Amino acid sequence: MRAPLIDIGINLGHESFDHDRSAVLEAAWEAGLVAMILTGTCLHASQKASALASTHPRLYSTAGVHPHDAASWRKDTSDALRTLLALDHVVAVGETGLDYYRDFSPRDQQRAALCAQLELAVETRLPVFLHQRDAHVDFLPILTEYRSSLSRAVVHCFTGTRDELEDYLALDMHIGITGWVCDERRGIHLAEMLKDIPKDRLMIETDSPYLLPRTIIPKPKSRRNVPANLVWVLQMVAQCLQLSTEELARQTTTNAGDFFGIPTLL
Repeated sequence: MRAPLIDIGINLGHESFDHDRSAVLEAAWEAGLVAMILTGTCLHASQKASALASTHPRLYSTAGVHPHDAASWRKDTSDALRTLLALDHVVAVGETGLDYYRDFSPRDQQRAALCAQLELAVETRLPVFLHQRDAHVDFLPILTEYRSSLSRAVVHCFTGTRDELEDYLALDMHIGITGWVCDERRGIHLAEMLKDIPKDRLMIETDSPYLLPRTIIPKPKSRRNVPANLVWVLQMVAQCLQLSTEELARQTTTNAGDFFGIPTLL
């Protein structure tokens, strides 16, 4: 029996899944996944993620506006997200945060959208699903201001520095690890930091269809990542931590179940 896994971040509404979404899900269940959290990255994507999550008891979703889409924030966006967040299968606020690497939205609008969504997380008592890239200098003070009022928070797809990791851990935040750790070119520093993450605050994710693990054998023909590939993230993290995949799967699945308030089927 395969170790049960939860993918805490998959963009299942992405257009690359439109032709074979059911097959992608079936492959994930076969690989041992017991639940998936579908990421909402704008109001439309959050609505689509919610609609998809409503079709299967092991699918859940988040509702939020990614910093790339912060310029789309309107006066009624909070109300629309609040409606989604009231649904049982919508289990977190986000993806929200700051991204100064791409700067697809003006930075002041990114900060405003982040604060508005942190307010929603405080109001609903739901956990918050966070993104940060090249913006730690502004991100940390905002999080520090809100952290005592938030129930739980995860920095998803963490790829940052040791100092950033220590700052997030000091705020009692969870850390999401993706296939970035499987990249021998960019992920070496991340692999070295895994041991510093408390085991009860570690979760794993694919961020599908992005961040295909480079350790997959045989190398797939497509660059599209799928949730079944979470097993490759699990293997690399387990190797770095010198744990069995079964032990790490149980730990990260328990963590995700507790964090999002969902059954883990362990």
